[in-house]
Amino acid sequence: MERTCLLLLLLSTLVYCSIGQGGDLSPSASLSISPDRSQFFKFESVSLSCEVQGNSTGWRVVRNTERGNLSECNTDWGKQQGSSCNVSLIPSHSGVYWCESGSGEHSNAVNITVHDGAVILESPALPVTEGDSVTLRCRYKGTLSNLTTDFYKDGSLIRNATTGEMTIPAVSKSDEGLYKCTNSEEESPESWMTVTGVLLSPTAFPTPIPSPAVPVLSMSLPRLLCSLLVGSPYLLVTTILLVKCCRSRTQGETRVPRKTHQDQLGDRVEEE
Repeated sequence: MERTCLLLLLLSTLVYCSIGQGGDLSPSASLSISPDRSQFFKFESVSLSCEVQGNSTGWRVVRNTERGNLSECNTDWGKQQGSSCNVSLIPSHSGVYWCESGSGEHSNAVNITVHDGAVILESPALPVTEGDSVTLRCRYKGTLSNLTTDFYKDGSLIRNATTGEMTIPAVSKSDEGLYKCTNSEEESPESWMTVTGVLLSPTAFPTPIPSPAVPVLSMSLPRLLCSLLVGSPYLLVTTILLVKCCRSRTQGETRVPRKTHQDQLGDRVEEE
């Protein structure tokens, strides 16, 4: 009985571990954009790519336009080439773009504005890291004799430049916000610039004393619930088997042997 319990426990543990190892098969993905800017002139081209860790099958570039039309690349817009989607932009393509898997997982999102006017602001579409140098350019569709440009952040004038561009040598969280530019001809649309924290290098600090590894939970809530629902029966079976084994072993050790008929007769003789 004890061996059977141990074998069942081992089998249950192996099955549950296999579920835990295979329960997070969906790779994470990020959307990259080339060139990395959020504003474009009409008929300019942009390449959007899903960078996936692991199997990229089933991932596609999706957009939600300003009109609320949700569609994927290679339908009525864009040309799919491998994991990339190449788009020749028109104003109706303005909207939010991201990568999406067949199971509904999403990557980061990028906001693209296609301007039919004469001036756009060239600013990063992807988040920039604190400490990086960032250059914003006010671009005119044509040739300007006067490059004097005013740059605005959150509606307030922050810089007047004679070169048509401004550089932030080391961006910080305070530089995050909504930017636009104006020149003698027109003003650009507004675009949001996101600033993220610094990613520290492992060599920036002394090597700490090794400590026991602590598992880190890195799955989404739906996948976590799914794993729990699938794995719970195995844990329940394991617990029940352990309890039964322990009870059977305890009862076997504490049970008093019943006396046979001959033993009872012997006891009577001794009493007489």
